Amino acid sequence: MYLPAVSLMASQHGLLSAPQLAQVGLDPHDVDRLVRVGRLVRLRRGVYIDADAWTGLDPFREQPVLRMRAAALSLTSTPYAFSHDSSAIVLGMGAPDPRTALVHVSRRKVHGDAVRAGVKHHLAPYAAKDTLEVDGLVVLDRACTALDMVREHGRAHGLAACDAALRAGVPRSVLLDVLSIMDCWPHSRCMRWCIEHADHLAETYLESLVRDFVLELGIGRPELQFGLSDGLTTAFADIVVKRHFFEADGLLKYGPDNPSGLDPLVVLAEEKRRHDFLTGFKLGGSRITYVDLFAGRRAALARAAREYADTCARFGTDTDDLTPYRVERRR
Repeated sequence: MYLPAVSLMASQHGLLSAPQLAQVGLDPHDVDRLVRVGRLVRLRRGVYIDADAWTGLDPFREQPVLRMRAAALSLTSTPYAFSHDSSAIVLGMGAPDPRTALVHVSRRKVHGDAVRAGVKHHLAPYAAKDTLEVDGLVVLDRACTALDMVREHGRAHGLAACDAALRAGVPRSVLLDVLSIMDCWPHSRCMRWCIEHADHLAETYLESLVRDFVLELGIGRPELQFGLSDGLTTAFADIVVKRHFFEADGLLKYGPDNPSGLDPLVVLAEEKRRHDFLTGFKLGGSRITYVDLFAGRRAALARAAREYADTCARFGTDTDDLTPYRVERRR
């Protein structure tokens, strides 16, 4: 009874609507039973997917994009573009938590921002030139998305979005052009701050969040991808202020499926080697985790301030002696 629906699902990225299930002989009671026993997953009212297919998808990109496609099956009344977290995920810019993110759409005509059935509708004028089509999905471009993320999530996540836009090749001047249109919108001051402090050298979303953390310390503007080499060994620190480095310490790199593809023990050993090499140049360091940034931010700020002060007391703040060893990261 269930198998004939599989071929239909393949034509819609694995999705199947309630009317399509009815066409293969499944009434609402059958569908509810398949959901209860774990054979189907209900993504939204009237839209389903095979449970095995769903669990096999990446929860940080593929599942959120499929939730967008499910929403698109019912978003037919007025023109729209996916925006905010949704466009950020599609464009690879990152989001606070893609696994739980709402589907976001911007419309030229809607009665204020509202969340309906897992979709957040935003009233926002945009032109066709502000959109991109990615694998059949119409999304707002990187510049619009970056500033939307500032307004939606605040300074830290907004800075990460602006970093991602610059990293993808969006000129800072384009972000300022978009801001000129949004200048009378709420949070314009925060948007301007994020544009001014955005840096294309931030390599990951977590690094951007840690840089916001360092900026909150008020100890100076951080330098990114700070590299030192003695001719035999070369190492880079994520973020440096004077003689103190701050490392964005994520757990992903220690997992079996880490981006480097190396054994986690090798990753850990390499990280220790890099740390020892950098501290050998009379640098101090702080390691900042995602928990430090949010659940324990106040305590982490106090700890980082103590560590930075200790580095300054031991090694001073002048870095002229490091000039002969400085290198830039090749891209």
